[in-house]
Amino acid sequence: MEELHTRFWPAHRTRNIHVPETSIWFNLATSAARFPQKTSMIFYDTELRYAEVKSAAERLAGFLQQACGVRRGDRVALYLQNSPQFVIAYYALLRADAVVVPINPMNRALELAAIVEDAGARVIIAAQDLYEHVEPLMGRVVQHAIIACYVDYLTAKTDLDVPDPLTAPRKLIRGSGITLWRDALERGYQPAAHLSTADDLCVMPYTSGTTGQPKGCMHRHRSVMHTAVATAMWGGLHQEERGLCVLPMFHVTGMQHCMNIGIYLGSTGVIMSRWNRELAGKLIERYRCTRWTSVPTMLIDFLASPTTAGYDVSSLASIGGGGAAMPEAIARASEARFGLKYLEGYGMTETMAPTHANPEAHPKRQCLGIPIFNTESRIIDPVTLADVPQGEIGEIVVRGPQIFDGYWNQPQATEEAFVTIDGKRYLRTGDLGRMDEEGYYFFVDRIKRMINASGFKVWPAEVESLLFAHPAVQEAVVIAAKDAKRGETVKALVVLKPAARGRQTPEQIIEWAKANMAAYKVPRVVELVESLPKSSSGKVMWRALQEQEDRASARA
Repeated sequence: MEELHTRFWPAHRTRNIHVPETSIWFNLATSAARFPQKTSMIFYDTELRYAEVKSAAERLAGFLQQACGVRRGDRVALYLQNSPQFVIAYYALLRADAVVVPINPMNRALELAAIVEDAGARVIIAAQDLYEHVEPLMGRVVQHAIIACYVDYLTAKTDLDVPDPLTAPRKLIRGSGITLWRDALERGYQPAAHLSTADDLCVMPYTSGTTGQPKGCMHRHRSVMHTAVATAMWGGLHQEERGLCVLPMFHVTGMQHCMNIGIYLGSTGVIMSRWNRELAGKLIERYRCTRWTSVPTMLIDFLASPTTAGYDVSSLASIGGGGAAMPEAIARASEARFGLKYLEGYGMTETMAPTHANPEAHPKRQCLGIPIFNTESRIIDPVTLADVPQGEIGEIVVRGPQIFDGYWNQPQATEEAFVTIDGKRYLRTGDLGRMDEEGYYFFVDRIKRMINASGFKVWPAEVESLLFAHPAVQEAVVIAAKDAKRGETVKALVVLKPAARGRQTPEQIIEWAKANMAAYKVPRVVELVESLPKSSSGKVMWRALQEQEDRASARA
């Protein structure tokens, strides 16, 4: 395929790059050797130096090997919020030659059990406030649990708004196979020689498919290293960066942008355990953060607050992210507030974050960007698998060194995830997109999310973006509703801006939509809601809302 995007390639960057052929552990070891007394992370005003982080990770790795019997290739579950313990445990597992299985701390007992059992994780590192969900697994699946207390790393006085679970005093949780974090480190065990190479399994984040069954994405050190190094080079990042780290580290975007990239560079991360718009503004101002990787819902919330306008955010040199298309209206408001263009990117759990990104010198709005270093992409007909003409909609497929090996213990799902074209193996993303005349990729929607209204194809993401231009709309999500005549019709759930609440009606929004979008795209139903459900990574949970709508239709 013709690679149109090369005209806008970042200046002074080669098309392909070489990354270290080592395990990810060596990134921490190297930064600790180069910058032992430099601050690696700031956690609600408590600072940890690189030498401290490495020492703690080595002692925990020694405990995992000697007391828990962890061996090369063993899967170990990591069940924590963003915190120093998450970072230390992640690197301790890599030092012990184990495979990290990061689990969403919002998951509860049944969800946790499904992942732990599927991964065959006999050891888990968990927060004490989550132990109630771990306890049913003890002795049955899990043989050893290391229980962490966040307050152990909150040693500095702070005036910041620290979430309640982080300030809870240490509990003396006892039982067979249970060790408290502090006790594990105080044993002072040292790990055996590090054996993992670039080709060993490194991390296995879980993603849910259309069936809702969790699937473990197998990533080797090599694929994790690629996006860490490639993202740093793409953005021209350096060791003096200070990143606001609020995206969840159990998710690949937060894992890379809020942890692995910074440790590779030897820079500093300012960690938030959960989203709080006022705290975000205060931390950017206090620590002069230079970059912020976010999702659109965070920016929407930040810009909606009248008080965040008072924070000095002039230190920010880069702001960007992905997860969903950035609405045009929000992009304009963000640019006015920060004086920066929001740089969108695109990736998946299966690709360890980005496959596409916008070049800083030539970004486009509501755009996934162009394929990054060593990466190929094309848009195909999802049925015939033939390339579609430039400008037409098809499925985005990608290939590159960041692509996962496949799904753990699911060979059929792995086979279905890939397609061979012209002798090359591509990952099928399940996302519909188009490519413009300059080689930039644009997201249309998930293949399975399309609404068929009287034969017209309606893409919810497009309608949502248009609704954001309404002066009274703070957030919106579009789903399909059953319709006796049209088969399906467009329904919008809308959160109004505070000033518009009680003044704006659904009928007024529908009339505005009729004047601003094609008739077949206009929401026939608008429901005003107080809030929209979001995942811990900040994405609106449209699938849950769609399922709720489908159940209501079935009952009716």
